[in-house]
Amino acid sequence: AFAWSRSGCLLWWIFCSKCDEALASPLAHTAFTSSSVFSNGYAPGYAKLNRRGGAGGWSPLDSDHYQWLQLDLGSRKQVSAIATQGRYSSSDWTTRYRLLYSDTGRNWKPYHQDGNIWAFSGNSNSESAVRHELQQGIVARFLRLVPLDWSEEGRIGLRIEVYGCSYWSGVINFDGQGVISYRFKVKKMKIIKDVIALRFKTSESEGVILHGEGQQGDYITLELRKAKLLLQINLGSNQYGSIMGHTSVTTGSLLDDNHWHSVVIERYRRNVNFTLDRHTQHFRTNGEFDHLDLDYELSFGGMPYSGKPVGAGRKNFKGCMESINYNGDNITDLARRKKLDTSSFRNLSFSCVETHTFPVFFNATSFLQLPGRANHNTISVSFQFRTWNPDGLLLFSNLDDGTLEISLEDSKVVVRINVTKATGNNRVDLSSGSSLNDGQWHAIRLVAKENFAMLTIDGEEASAVRSTSPLTITTGGTYHLGGLHPSTHSSFHRSFQGCMQVILVDDQPADLHAVEKGTMGAFENVSLDMCAIIDRCMPNHCEHGGRCKQTWDSFSCTCDGTGYTGATCHTSIYEPSCEAYKHLGRSSDTYWIDPDGSGPLGPFKVNCNMTEDKVWTTVMNNLPPKTTVTGSSRERRTVLQVNYSASMDQVTAITTSAEYCEQKIAYSCRMSRLLNTPDGTPYTWWVGRGSEKHFYWGGSGPGIQKCACGIDRNCTDPKYDCNCDADHKQWKEDSGLLIYKEHLPVSQVAVGDTNRPGSEAKLTVGPLRCQGDNNYWNAASFTTPSSYLHFATFQGETSADISFYFKTSAPYGVFLENLGNTDFIRLELKSPKVVSFSFDVGNGPVELTVHSATPLNDDQWHRVMAERNVKEAVLQLDQTYKTSQLAPAQGHTRLELFSQLYVGAAGGQRGFLGCIRALRMNGITLDLEERAKVTPGVKPGCQGHCTSFGMYCRNGGKCVEKYNGYLCDCTTTAYDGPFCNRDVGGFFEAGTLVKYNFMPEAVAGASRDAKILMNELTPHEVNLTKEEVAFSFSTSNAPAILMYVSSKTQDYLAVVLRQNGSLQVRYNLGGLKEPFAIDVDQRNLANGQPHSINMSRVDRSITIQLDHYPPVSYTLPDASDTQFNLVKTLFLGKVFETGHIDPILIERYNTPGFVGCLSRVQFNGVAPLKSALRTATQAQATPTASQPDRQPAAALPVSYQGKLVESNCGASPLTIPPMSAATDPWRLDNTDAEFPFNEERVIPDGVNRDSAIIGGIIAVVIFTILCTLVFLIRYMFRHKGTYHTNEAKSSGESAGESADTAIIGTDNPETIDESKKEWFI
Repeated sequence: AFAWSRSGCLLWWIFCSKCDEALASPLAHTAFTSSSVFSNGYAPGYAKLNRRGGAGGWSPLDSDHYQWLQLDLGSRKQVSAIATQGRYSSSDWTTRYRLLYSDTGRNWKPYHQDGNIWAFSGNSNSESAVRHELQQGIVARFLRLVPLDWSEEGRIGLRIEVYGCSYWSGVINFDGQGVISYRFKVKKMKIIKDVIALRFKTSESEGVILHGEGQQGDYITLELRKAKLLLQINLGSNQYGSIMGHTSVTTGSLLDDNHWHSVVIERYRRNVNFTLDRHTQHFRTNGEFDHLDLDYELSFGGMPYSGKPVGAGRKNFKGCMESINYNGDNITDLARRKKLDTSSFRNLSFSCVETHTFPVFFNATSFLQLPGRANHNTISVSFQFRTWNPDGLLLFSNLDDGTLEISLEDSKVVVRINVTKATGNNRVDLSSGSSLNDGQWHAIRLVAKENFAMLTIDGEEASAVRSTSPLTITTGGTYHLGGLHPSTHSSFHRSFQGCMQVILVDDQPADLHAVEKGTMGAFENVSLDMCAIIDRCMPNHCEHGGRCKQTWDSFSCTCDGTGYTGATCHTSIYEPSCEAYKHLGRSSDTYWIDPDGSGPLGPFKVNCNMTEDKVWTTVMNNLPPKTTVTGSSRERRTVLQVNYSASMDQVTAITTSAEYCEQKIAYSCRMSRLLNTPDGTPYTWWVGRGSEKHFYWGGSGPGIQKCACGIDRNCTDPKYDCNCDADHKQWKEDSGLLIYKEHLPVSQVAVGDTNRPGSEAKLTVGPLRCQGDNNYWNAASFTTPSSYLHFATFQGETSADISFYFKTSAPYGVFLENLGNTDFIRLELKSPKVVSFSFDVGNGPVELTVHSATPLNDDQWHRVMAERNVKEAVLQLDQTYKTSQLAPAQGHTRLELFSQLYVGAAGGQRGFLGCIRALRMNGITLDLEERAKVTPGVKPGCQGHCTSFGMYCRNGGKCVEKYNGYLCDCTTTAYDGPFCNRDVGGFFEAGTLVKYNFMPEAVAGASRDAKILMNELTPHEVNLTKEEVAFSFSTSNAPAILMYVSSKTQDYLAVVLRQNGSLQVRYNLGGLKEPFAIDVDQRNLANGQPHSINMSRVDRSITIQLDHYPPVSYTLPDASDTQFNLVKTLFLGKVFETGHIDPILIERYNTPGFVGCLSRVQFNGVAPLKSALRTATQAQATPTASQPDRQPAAALPVSYQGKLVESNCGASPLTIPPMSAATDPWRLDNTDAEFPFNEERVIPDGVNRDSAIIGGIIAVVIFTILCTLVFLIRYMFRHKGTYHTNEAKSSGESAGESADTAIIGTDNPETIDESKKEWFI
């Protein structure tokens, strides 16, 4: 709507023609003045560019920081550039200078650029001219150059030229009484588009600049409030209050500096651009109305005199305005021609009446010394000050017999008067005010006389602080403001940094003109007649709601509770998706995610479910399942809102990057039709993303007005496409998945047929489930050094962040580069161990490098994150190596680029070879794959993720490559889960056994497939010289056989619990009269606690580790054989063997059989228990299979008898407590960190004590009853011999794979789950 405002002709007074005339050369000699002159030939009049008159330029008497050269341009001019030269044919020049400007030759304003008082770079010799364009064009009559540094060989020497053009504008002086009324041509105006522009200057911090209102409640007001500019606009609210149109936006600060500020307000419908001094804020007004309805008039300078109370307490504007323009009408010109009502002015003046305050600017090392009355019995001082610092010495004076000190401490004013008398010390301390370091002007007045002292802040007599302590005063006659003279010996105080004005000492206004001329008082490092205060928090560089705090020199951001980090709260502390969390090795849980990183979307919580091959992200909604709907008709549908735990934009970010999304929707009905006819508008529809209506139901697709049964052709009534459309009196249901992700999520459902007698419906909308993250795997492979991808110019003027993963075997290469005129930004692999981030924003090139301890060209994924903002630059590699560099305090801050962004090379130089993945710049993921498809030398996607992520596959799980990612194959392990770290275990009842055949007999009638399968599963080494055995168990019953491995000879291996519960391992490999028995532990292990055993044998040496005790080694006797011959069958829980078996085992240990839990059983790469449980699950899944069909399955190596229930109750216990939730940064949901949703917690002030005591007693009683019940139930279940455990679905996932839940000193981090907690009661 406002394309025209982008051209730089924001206001008509910034002429679109070239404003570049030489303004200084034509001036008379007398237009130049200076602080001092070296001698006659060095007069300021000779300081014109390229002239050689006099001594060839201006030089001052002393070369120090108090010198200046001043020009009077004769009238206000627009200045666009400045050029300087040294003194002709000399060694005198100026290397750095400041530019001040003013309309009156008083109250100077320093030229600002990039948020700082700008220091221009000057000359390096006496002849060449150095020209600077002014980014912020200025309008002024007087210019003053202040040299900061000069030639080392010579002194300050200067010739200058100023470029610009003439400037004219009509000025109106507002006296605080008068208001200009601009009457409309018709009584009521409906305005759809506004352009309001004006410039103002004032020394007041409050005042209404313009106001208009209408009888319907519409209004627009622009006013100063606390020296900030506040725009309030309302395009209309309805009478019910449901549409609130009020919108208010604040911009700028310190606008009471008595300098010109320009404002432009452009509105089209609800879109508003609000510009102050070239800084634009874009916003949309609240409500739903587009027109601004104003009655009668718009008033400038204050509220109209309507007698309405609306403007109560609002002051009129006092100061000057110029170039007032409203929708093309020049208000200043109309007022001058008396076309407007200006009757409220006593005396309308068309020139600016200047206010004569004389500000003084103190830096950290300044002071101002003023004389007062000596030997007087009363002190009376007053002044105004403004600062950002909480501390500083405001005034100090040596009394005749003591000291007086006024200082700012912790943003309060503190007065200390110490009088030393022979009779004893008199001391008076006063303190008043709060938050006085807010940058506003504050007035202080102190009066002290005999036995009385009073301190007043901001003229509020009511809150003045008084003291009537004994006190006698004799003044010393000298006052130091803003700091102490170095020779004054006093306790050290932080000097004052800020401005003061209206200084009265002993009731006399300080004559600062005389101080400036040096005829009275003294000063050092003070700037007179200017206040160079800068608000570094405006515009606010702290992003994402970070709070900006500032001192005089710098600002800082507080990012607590925002979900972002960094110097400007730019970078998100959360991963972009569940997929990213999985690849950090995290398990299923609730996580905060931030899909657009540093972009505008805030972080939000989702459930992440890491399954074996997929990662599901679930966003819950608040619609209860089976919500009943009644009383709706086609004319008046009932609309059910579905609100999610995240905003629509946040949910859209998930669906956009997901590979696949689904949402279940179900309609249960009784005499309630759903879609009815394929051609007409359906009774019920749903609204998806972008507020679009959709007429298809779950199980169907866009444009097909059917339900799932209509697609599958199995509806109750074949005439209809939905079960509900048959209109039966019995309950029916139409349900299915909506899978067209561009339409999801469901935000509303409009139900339209439940108003007939007996008709009712129940609606269920499930959570939104999405799988995958295309952004995370979006990759490109660069196959030649000269190949690159190009994208649009990177827009990151004040803050830029770049993150990506790379994988290469090349020793160097440029990752990406974007160029400007001199500005640039580049990330590259400098050498196999060094990554570099370099850029230039106009202060010269800056390079940050991180050095890796190991080579980076190892063909593994490495993550690079770089950020640059106005405060600092940061480069991070692999979460491990990090370097940062602060931005210079003064200097350019904007990164201005214009070339395309090149990824993978820099103009063909040092091109990158390898893969780049998940490249995000300022929160936006660049689509490398799409661009790579059409670029020679670059391939979409990237292979080889296992080199980086294979380490997450635990316990022998195999990493399997996928196009976008990897998965862990756990088939050969005794574990399960996405990372093969969930124990697979089972509960054995008395008589349950698992049998695994190493040499299965061929079964008659077995199918060919079964035989092939059988051969694959048969290990060929049936004669063993080494075994690896590992499992964990828990039981309360002994004796029992835990594991028995039989053979076709008399060899066997057995692990048994003896009668006393101790563990014994028995080996019989032949050659010995008795089996070799190892008593592993004498303790009773049948104590209901989980225990783990790891055992390995290589020839004669056996190593056994029980639980987390150190491993113990044993040796088979020399007489023993070392070969385990013809291994036949492995039994768990009980032995049921036809061949030879040790009679001692059968007699002592085999009955009644093992009762309890076994988990993660592994024998030489076979997982017998897991195989048995998987067979059991398949058998349950196909219960219809007839007996003959099951016959070949007997040929499978594994079978079981009795009842086997999957459970991980035998998993080993944790010997180390997991990291507490309070310190684990990834498990925020367990702590009280509930940020971005500010849920207010109401805590009652006083809780009744009696009720608390009674409540406590009741709680204790209930707890005792519960404990008793738990133990009773526990006891009953143990003796029944059945133990049903329904393992929580997320058992393995919820156990963390992170280091904090791992067990130190073992290779297998085991987990404990909900079903185990009762052991620890």
